Amino acid sequence: MKGIIGKKIGMTSIFAADGKHTACTIIEAEPNTVTQVKTVEIDGYTALQLAIVDKKEKHTTKAELNHFAKAQTAPKRFVKEFRNYSIEKNIGETVSLDIFSEGDAVEVVGTTKGKGFQGVVKRHGFSGVGEATHGQHDRSRAPGSLGGSSYPSRVFKGLRMAGRMGGDRVKMKGLKVVKIFPEKNYILISGSIPGHNGSIVLIQK
Repeated sequence: MKGIIGKKIGMTSIFAADGKHTACTIIEAEPNTVTQVKTVEIDGYTALQLAIVDKKEKHTTKAELNHFAKAQTAPKRFVKEFRNYSIEKNIGETVSLDIFSEGDAVEVVGTTKGKGFQGVVKRHGFSGVGEATHGQHDRSRAPGSLGGSSYPSRVFKGLRMAGRMGGDRVKMKGLKVVKIFPEKNYILISGSIPGHNGSIVLIQK
């Protein structure tokens, strides 16, 4: 595996040489600093810890300050770990977009937008009553019956009901690198990626 941490900028579309129109997501991936190299001998597995976005020392714990000092870098806000990294890097070095090339198949991990407490129509796609007949009165988006009465006298686990929606960690597979702008640290990836504009995402190959 190899990957990088990026920030979702927004969406756009691009035309290929053959005229094909593709919707793309723009991700800004500044060079990631290697803050730790994990090995089988010491940690039991191999991994590369990457970090981006500087933060002030007054907002950093002493443990974090010592950790980043080993990499001779400023404290970072976002730290992620990539297991079984296929490229050898030493602590303090950087990982940039040159690990990808146009046409590569990638996976992107992000956190979906939080939508708060939602009803069954929005959360699970229930159709509602529609014509509001059968005795419905201002209840066209109600969930309906939840279970039996005397038996089983309870609601089964897993029943689709209203509740908190969004804020889930999601991995999008089958995406493709459409274009790379190394001078701006931009990478265009086909399709949509979970999360709001400005959210942190992981690009993996």
